Amino acid sequence: MSSRVDAGPLPRAGKGRGRVAIIAVVVVVLAAMALDTTVVPIGAQQEEGFSAERYGAEHFPIVRDSVEKRAVEASELAAAVAEDKAAAGERYGVAAGIGPVVPVTFSGVVGEGKAGIYAVEVEGVPEDLTIRVQTGPAINGTDLRDATGDIEFGQFTNQIEYQNAGAAINDEMKEQVLSGIDTDDLSGETVAVTGVFKLINPNNWLVTPVSLSVQ
Repeated sequence: MSSRVDAGPLPRAGKGRGRVAIIAVVVVVLAAMALDTTVVPIGAQQEEGFSAERYGAEHFPIVRDSVEKRAVEASELAAAVAEDKAAAGERYGVAAGIGPVVPVTFSGVVGEGKAGIYAVEVEGVPEDLTIRVQTGPAINGTDLRDATGDIEFGQFTNQIEYQNAGAAINDEMKEQVLSGIDTDDLSGETVAVTGVFKLINPNNWLVTPVSLSVQ
C-alpha cells in the first residue's frame, strides 16, 4: 500500500514577475508625466501668441509722438498739395498703398457731422478743400498703423494679425483721445486737432486724430 500527499497546484513563477513588470512600467510613465507637467498658479495666465490689445496699447503712443513731431500746419500743407500733390506727399508723408499717409495739425470750428465724422472749417485753406475728422464710435482705416512707416506686414504672422494691429491702435486712440470728449454733438465747437490722413483726393481730407481738444 502506498500513500500520496496532495500538496495542491504549484504557483506560476511567471505570473508574479509579470505583475511586477506592469507596476514598474506604470511607475515610470507616471514619473515621466510628472516631469513634463507645468504647474500654473490659479489666476496666472501664460502669454501666448499675438495680443492685439497689448499691441495697440504699446504702439499708439509711438504713433502719436511721431505724428505730433512731424505734423504740418493745414494751411502750409494745403498750399504744397495745390502746387504739387505728389511732391507734397513724398515730402511730408509716408508711402502706404494707393496714397501716402500725411500728418497734419489745425484748429477750427466744427460743422455738421454724420456717423461721427465732422467737417471742420479751418482758416487759411482753400474754400474748395474739405477737412473732416472722424471721432467714432467707429474709427475706420489703417492710417494710424501706417503713419510711421515702421509697422509692416512682414512683422506679423498673417493678414489677420496685420489688420487686427491697425484696429487695436485705433481702439487705443479712442480710449486715450476721444473717451473724455462728447463726440455726439461737436457742431459749433472750436477744436484743435493733430492727426493723419491718406492723401488721395487733394480736396477732401479725412483725418484720424492722435490728439483732439475742445477749446
